[in-house]
Amino acid sequence: MIQSLTSLEKQVIQLRQKKQEATKLRQKAENQVKQLRSAEKRSSSGLQTIDKKIESDREESVDVSNVLLRKNAQLESIGRLVATAEERLAKEKEAIDQIEQEIEFADGPIEKENAEARLHSLNNHVSELSEEIKMRQKTAKKISDEVTNFSDMQSKIASKIQKQTKSKPSLRKNKVSSHKAAQQFLKDLDRKIKAEESAQKLLENAYSKLKESSAQKKTAAKKRPAQKKTAAKKKSRR
Repeated sequence: MIQSLTSLEKQVIQLRQKKQEATKLRQKAENQVKQLRSAEKRSSSGLQTIDKKIESDREESVDVSNVLLRKNAQLESIGRLVATAEERLAKEKEAIDQIEQEIEFADGPIEKENAEARLHSLNNHVSELSEEIKMRQKTAKKISDEVTNFSDMQSKIASKIQKQTKSKPSLRKNKVSSHKAAQQFLKDLDRKIKAEESAQKLLENAYSKLKESSAQKKTAAKKRPAQKKTAAKKKSRR
């Protein structure tokens, strides 16, 4: 009985250790699954974020393109207006040269006076055209600078989109690999859970036997004094 009880106690200790080891392995497998699922989630979230950024950048690129189209159209329009004004200015200057000759060779005061009046009017017109050309050229310079800035902005946006697009395959690969690994570890986790449950059942059975054997030992120990007394009474009667 003593040897049997000792054997059961050793068995319980061994099974308890196996159960603890099985629990550690199960917890380790759970942590691995959690880490892989977390990595998969991060990759998925990263892909969604990149898609949103690309969509946002594309919308911004369209807005910038529309602004560039409008600015370039303004430049072309101003260019045409400046060219027209310069043509008119050249003609006005030719007319001034002609009138100055008329003044020089005028036949009389009245003719000279009329020519001078026309010269004054032409000079005023030339001044107005020159001022108009300067203002339009100044405006064109400003718009040209804006076109350069928006072109740089569009180039940067295109570079961002390209960079973000290149990062997608890597994230997609990480997502797929994490998902596959997680599925494999889930199978391993299932085996670890079953092993832990099996170790728990064996431990419970061994512990139950130990309690039963211990109870039988205590009962037998209580019966011995009574048996000795009975044997002594029988011996004294003889």
